[in-house]
Amino acid sequence: MSSKKKEKMYNFKMTPQRLAIIEYLKNNKEHPSALDVFKAISNRFPTISFATVYNTLEMLKNKGFIVELTVDPERKRFDPDLTPHHHMVCTKCGKVEDLFVDFSINIPENVKKSFEIERIHLDIYGTCGSCKKA
Repeated sequence: MSSKKKEKMYNFKMTPQRLAIIEYLKNNKEHPSALDVFKAISNRFPTISFATVYNTLEMLKNKGFIVELTVDPERKRFDPDLTPHHHMVCTKCGKVEDLFVDFSINIPENVKKSFEIERIHLDIYGTCGSCKKA
């Protein structure tokens, strides 16, 4: 897809740096932090600043193209997969895995009437297979 088409789709000016950030995030299952994204694209764009990466991620989040995860107390992580899903987080290595399971939650009617639920997200913490073997 051309830069102009992407610019129209995303509704903001498409710079080469922003395009590189978007391409890095596309189908990325690692749930990267801003620092991860910065490290990944700074080889191609040595003059890019961390602030540019961070601000681009914030803009993508605010426009609804990625989701910010709060699974890591030390840094924000981002998920480009907008399909409804949950996350499993390894408490030893910090790995985050997607979990595509529907959990039914019985929310009382009085809560539903007084609170508009936008989405439900569940984080499950434990030890991943790699850390378990070690």
